[in-house]
Amino acid sequence: MSGPLSPQGPALIWCPFPDAASAAAIGNLLLDERLVACVNILPGMLSLFEWNGARGEANETGALFKTDIALLPRALARLEEEHPYDTPAIVSWHADAASPATAAWLGGLTR
Repeated sequence: MSGPLSPQGPALIWCPFPDAASAAAIGNLLLDERLVACVNILPGMLSLFEWNGARGEANETGALFKTDIALLPRALARLEEEHPYDTPAIVSWHADAASPATAAWLGGLTR
């Protein structure tokens, strides 16, 4: 990052991982790089999906990352770069509302 950014509001990123260890490793990396303020890791998730024209099923671990909109492009790029899947399913959204304390906490990442 070239310097401080202005906080733009809370954002969330959702992404499945093959296991809790890989979710934690990448979560810690994004925390270390100050691209996210929190990662909620949800193990034991059953994923049913269609991929390349075939139905699939996998036991995965879900991760919800909390960040500021200003950091979202960098956080998404790093997550995709480091993820163990060739084509990870990563989705993000701007939070429509958050408590003032939560918005301030996430906005603090930009300094």
